[in-house]
Amino acid sequence: MLSLKRYGWLCALGIEAFYALCFAYGFFLAGRTAALHHALFELLPGFVWGNAGSVFLGAVELFGFAWLFAWYYVWMHNTSLVKSGK
Repeated sequence: MLSLKRYGWLCALGIEAFYALCFAYGFFLAGRTAALHHALFELLPGFVWGNAGSVFLGAVELFGFAWLFAWYYVWMHNTSLVKSGK
């Protein structure tokens, strides 16, 4: 059985680290590559590239998405386990 608390925090930590790395990587890009990278970040609701408030909002949104994913994954995993009555 998976623990929702443990798995949720691991998912949240992983997505926040990935978010920070991808955001930092965006400052090293130029031209059309940078425009595409920035546009992908703007798929997050309310995100505007270069706005500190929206960077924080993006982190909060991804934290919530990570917990939603964790809840679904743990639920699917734990309910699919076969329990023997013997």
